[in-house]
Formats: sequence, C-alpha cells, structure tokens
Amino acid sequence: MEQENIFLFVPNLIGYARVVLALLSFYLMPCCPWPAVFCYLLSALLDAFDGHAARALNQSTKFGAMLDMLTDRCATMCLLVNLSLLYPSYTFLFQLSMCLDIASHWLHLHSSTIKGSASHKTIDLSGNPVLRIYYTSKPVLFVMCAGNELFFCLLYVLHHIPEPAAWLYWLQGLCGTICLLKSGISLLHLVTASQNMAAVDAAEREKSMKKQ
Repeated sequence: MEQENIFLFVPNLIGYARVVLALLSFYLMPCCPWPAVFCYLLSALLDAFDGHAARALNQSTKFGAMLDMLTDRCATMCLLVNLSLLYPSYTFLFQLSMCLDIASHWLHLHSSTIKGSASHKTIDLSGNPVLRIYYTSKPVLFVMCAGNELFFCLLYVLHHIPEPAAWLYWLQGLCGTICLLKSGISLLHLVTASQNMAAVDAAEREKSMKKQ
C-alpha cells in the first residue's frame, strides 16, 4: 500500500494558503492597509475551515495541528510588531502580549504532548474548568479568538482612518474587553501548563528514586 502524503492533505493545503495570505498581509501592512487587513482576516477565517476539512475527510494530523498553531501565533506576533511601530508608546504592552501568547501556547503544547494528547486543543476534562469551557465550547472559542484578532486589526485600521465613525470605537471597546479576557486565559494556560510540567517532573523523580 502506497504511503499517504501528509503534506498534500486538504487541511494542510488550506494551512499553506493561510501562510501565504499572512505573509502577503505582512508585506502590505506598511503601505496598503485595506488589502493587508483583508488578507490577514481571510487567513484567520480559513483557520475554521481547515479544522472542518480535517474532521470531514478524516485527515487530522499532528503536522496540521502544529502548522495551524504556528500560523496563528506568528500572524498575531507580526501584527503586533507592526502596531509597535504605529503606536510606539504602547510597545511594552505589545511585547507583553507577544510573550504571554507565545510562552503560554508553547508550554501548553509541550505539556500536552508529554501527557500524550494529540493536539494542544485536547484538554483533560478533569483539569481547569475555564480552559475546559474555552476549548470544548466552539462558540466561546470562536468569539474569544475573533474578538482578540479584531481588536488588534481595529488598532491597525484606526491608525489609517482620518475620522473614524463612532461605532468603530464601540466595536474596539468590545473587542478590547474580549482581548483582555483572552490574555487572562493565556495567563491561566501558562500557570496550568507549568503545574502540569512540574507534576510530570515530580512523578519522574519519584519513579527514579524508587529505582535507586
């Protein structure tokens, strides 16, 4: 039987399209705000489709899950780098957001892998109730992720609009609240993943001491 080419699975092809759109968005950000935002949001929107395709076609892979997470993290990070240039007085806050986002997801993914989970979105139902709701409720996950991305996109767009409409500021305030909530969840990710890693270390040390 011929071995399947994981790289050509439909969800992964969608993932490559997301990467291309994100890179195009980064290239356009300094000069073309509207095409840049369009490419960025389209890349983010396709994140929902690759998951559906993976389940519908039975093509869920560890490579696809990693590609998905890395695309999300890198896209947000690069947008925040651009925002740091547009709003230099808030650079420290953007740096904090980048560090928290990357550190929490990396440690959470690593601890999940060590515990045997196939994906960083696989949560032990006996674990933290907030994370359980965050990952098992698709509406909650969508609203949190969409609100977070939209907040940063609005910061970028508002910088390029001479006289923004009032409703844009209302929307930004709503998305800003969601962004703060998501940052709190990321902090919870970091703490929980650290506790999981420490528990694994403690179990391994206890096992090693028993052998001695």
